[in-house]
Amino acid sequence: MNVLGIIPARYGSTRLEGKPLLDICGKSMIQRVYEQAKQLLEHVVVATDDERIVKAVEDFGGNVVMTSSDHNTGTNRCLEAYEVFNSKIEIDFDVVLNIQGDEPLLDINQLRSLLNCFLDDTVEMGTLVMPVKKEDNLFEGGVYVVLDKFKNALYFSRSIIPFVRDFNSPDPQNTHIFYKHVGMYGFKPTALKKFATLDQTSLELAESLEQNRWLENGEKIKVEITNIETIAVDTIEDLENVRKIIATGN
Repeated sequence: MNVLGIIPARYGSTRLEGKPLLDICGKSMIQRVYEQAKQLLEHVVVATDDERIVKAVEDFGGNVVMTSSDHNTGTNRCLEAYEVFNSKIEIDFDVVLNIQGDEPLLDINQLRSLLNCFLDDTVEMGTLVMPVKKEDNLFEGGVYVVLDKFKNALYFSRSIIPFVRDFNSPDPQNTHIFYKHVGMYGFKPTALKKFATLDQTSLELAESLEQNRWLENGEKIKVEITNIETIAVDTIEDLENVRKIIATGN
């Protein structure tokens, strides 16, 4: 299976400006994500709209492509990056992975799990979810997912779904297994092109979750379940936590 890993990286961030270039124990965040992905994937490229990120990636010897600043989602940025990179190396990629650029503790076993979605030739798009542990707080935020019995996503929401009628029972999580979305995706190239050319939909805009665009157009998203936790860096507190983990090796 020929796989291309794409890491979208924007300099602008409402909560943490310049996030991809923040130092984590001697390496930038984007370098750490890139190096983690390269442990499994032969072909990895950073997609950015900022010259500072281009220079940083080139400085550590990574592949990078400059993309438009007008993309309204990471998936649209991925399509442009795929087309630019593919035109240079002319490989027929079977799967394109959209890898989050703000998870420097990326575990390659998550990438393996995501690629397992595509062992079924009929799958066009896949993603990962994680079961919420009973000791976890359901109300701490995140994106929730409900699945059908074939492990296809039914809907993604920033609200806790499904609604449990007797939620005030002593232990509502005994009633249902709740799943949170792990924000990386896999696409067949044809599906990536189709996704990026679809108009935004009402459910996508209401939830601000682009994956609902695919579902609202009647398509399927295959889901693999992972129990590996990662940390997305969205705040200074997240950054310090990751620094501490890397510094101590724990």
